[in-house]
Amino acid sequence: MDPNVHRNVLSQQISELEHALLDMGSRAEAMVGRAVDSLVRGDADAAMQVVRIDDEVDLLDLEIEERCVSLLALQNPIASDLRLVGTALKMITDIERVGDLAVDIAKAGMKVEKELGDSSYIDFPKIAGVARTMLRDALQAFVKRDLDLVASVIARDDEVDELYRVLRGQIHDRMRRSPEDVVAASWLLLALHHIERIADHAVNIAERVSFMVTGKFQQLAPSHGPESTA
Repeated sequence: MDPNVHRNVLSQQISELEHALLDMGSRAEAMVGRAVDSLVRGDADAAMQVVRIDDEVDLLDLEIEERCVSLLALQNPIASDLRLVGTALKMITDIERVGDLAVDIAKAGMKVEKELGDSSYIDFPKIAGVARTMLRDALQAFVKRDLDLVASVIARDDEVDELYRVLRGQIHDRMRRSPEDVVAASWLLLALHHIERIADHAVNIAERVSFMVTGKFQQLAPSHGPESTA
């Protein structure tokens, strides 16, 4: 094949890969929003919608993995393209996990509703909003090769960690003051942890994008270091 034709085919396939990744990431991010909304409103129907959408995200995971394998096997990509494909393979793992965590949040909400629990005293939309912004920025950083967006994601991780500590403390206070709410509060605590983990997955993606752009892999978020504490 003519080198120019080969390069054009490869560029087109990479563009399609990027669009598929954005689609998968956007669906997972929307799942988080729906899951938190279902938790806050005690809406079991909305929670079940999250569970159904997860099947779509899982299918995209498989489709993108196949695209990546095809690129590696058939197109003989150069070093920078190899880093991109490798980054994409890592990203779909994080995005798929975000979808799973959204399902877990939705299921926790159904448990809270079953226990006649109250979630209004915890600002789930605030911490979830930051985590969702981090995920969106990490995905855009991938498409734009934008290290400023990578830095923005890393900076917001501290904000999520601080919100997590504050909100966790509020749930613990509720447990101490209202023993009858302990079961529902336990599910809220689990949902809060899931949101914090979603932010961690956004950080993972951002760190992979940094590697893709620079060729150097670093743990950029101090809270993800070996000596960090929750």
